Amino acid sequence: MKQPHLLIGGNLTDQILLNPKMGNRHGLIAGATGTGKTVTLQILAEGFSDLGVPVFMADIKGDLSGLAKAASPHPKIDERIEKIKITDYQSKAAPIVFWDVFGKQGHPLRTTVSDIGPLLLSNLLELNDTQTGVLYACFKIADDNGLLLLDFKDLRSMLTWMSDHTKELRSEYGNITSASIGAIQRDLLILQQQGVENFLGEPALNLEDLMRTDLSGRGIINIMDVTKLVQKSPRLYATILLWLLSELFENLPEVGDADKPKFVMFFDEAHLLFDDAPEALTDKIEQIVRLIRSKGVGVYFISQSPMDIPESVLGQLGLRIQHALRAFTPKDQKAIKMVAQTFRPNPKIDISTCIPELGIGEALVSTLDENGSPTPVERTLIRPPQSQIGPIDVETRLSQIKRSPVAGKYDDAIDRESAHELLKKRAEKAEKEEDARQEKEDAERAKKKEKKKSSRKSQSPFDALIKSAARTIGTQLGRKLLRGILGSLLK
Repeated sequence: MKQPHLLIGGNLTDQILLNPKMGNRHGLIAGATGTGKTVTLQILAEGFSDLGVPVFMADIKGDLSGLAKAASPHPKIDERIEKIKITDYQSKAAPIVFWDVFGKQGHPLRTTVSDIGPLLLSNLLELNDTQTGVLYACFKIADDNGLLLLDFKDLRSMLTWMSDHTKELRSEYGNITSASIGAIQRDLLILQQQGVENFLGEPALNLEDLMRTDLSGRGIINIMDVTKLVQKSPRLYATILLWLLSELFENLPEVGDADKPKFVMFFDEAHLLFDDAPEALTDKIEQIVRLIRSKGVGVYFISQSPMDIPESVLGQLGLRIQHALRAFTPKDQKAIKMVAQTFRPNPKIDISTCIPELGIGEALVSTLDENGSPTPVERTLIRPPQSQIGPIDVETRLSQIKRSPVAGKYDDAIDRESAHELLKKRAEKAEKEEDARQEKEDAERAKKKEKKKSSRKSQSPFDALIKSAARTIGTQLGRKLLRGILGSLLK
């Protein structure tokens, strides 16, 4: 059965549609603050959900929670429906599951230290090459010794143990200095204040819980609240998104060309993924974005300017939705010209002139046709969302969390035996053995001392006088005998 197309918006002549078959070819939503990117993100999420595609999105401002509540009637909505010629508009809430690293605005989202891996962790800690090498050695040593790295305590305990055994480890794992370990430990303390301790642990997220549909067949929209996280640690936010992308790439099977995506992800403030990222990580992101579409996953980046995305990644993005950009400075004007060159031209539109003129909720849109080629850019009014624009109230959110299909599964942290506990047991065992050895040595020394004392028998003054006299008589008698013998010999 052919999938219906996803309606993005329209103009006075045509409706602009996204072919679901091209939904895994990724996309970009760009534009200045206040131009309507959030609503565009909202209508795309609704569209994919209605097609039965599960969605994951990060909510930076807190207003995406409005997806959980149906839109209220409004004259502006009616006006836009009429302009775009929508005949089947229906106000309705989307099926939502809320997530939150801190466990306050949704279900806790966690993974283990082992799953996040040394590459992402070293980027999160902003380590240099030497320190990164030490972190890789930490993971290798843990594997070789059967030590599970699950939570934050495990990682810190493992590094402390390495610092205490640098000499023994050098021959097999190279030079591991206490200075490098100390630098990593200091960075971990900073991250602990930023909330990484909440993210690293168990129960770890099961990807299948993100890829659910409701009873009516609509895809669940997973909203991760990051309003607090982005303020405290934007780097941790970027790391979580990259980890999730890597996990999907590594665990999902190949699906080839399907009628619709298997899963769709929206990455808001996408520039945070690439800011100051080492070349190795940028290459990894490019590789995943290029290859993950064969797993049926579509990735959509949201940022203020397309220039925020590396060219190697930008070239992989099929859908392009460009909201207004401001041209206040020569630098802004140059950026607009560069953006205009990335679209397939439309003879009816002067793209460079059009970009600064776009109104709120209006965008330049280019999709992919049946053959995967970009369509000519069109000036488009974005369709109104079926759900509420703006955040929901606290009571509605709490009710949604309680009725969630994963309610109770991730709420309580689990602390099973892993590196921290095993290293603690080893240390306690070694301490007991050392105490036993010390006690044994002390006992042996005491025994020898007692033996020496017992060999010297205590004696009275009379006994001492008799012994002294006997020694004297013996000496004098010996001298007389000696003289007598010598005298006889001389005679």
